[in-house]
Amino acid sequence: MPLDDALVRASEEHQLPSYYQSSVRPLLRDPEGRWPSCCGGGCEPCAQTLIRVALRALELMGTPRQSPPPE
Repeated sequence: MPLDDALVRASEEHQLPSYYQSSVRPLLRDPEGRWPSCCGGGCEPCAQTLIRVALRALELMGTPRQSPPPE
């Protein structure tokens, strides 16, 4: 599945509004890089939500992340 389609679908599955999709793109550009973790500050969207969307998008594209995601 192409990146844009995967991002839209993953966002819909995790109820992430489309205006936050640009926050997920850096994670998709560097799928094995260092990703942010939740700070516990009640941010909207939480880094964990962005990570869940990115992981699902990578899965839909057939290129799942190999290293463990941040906690």
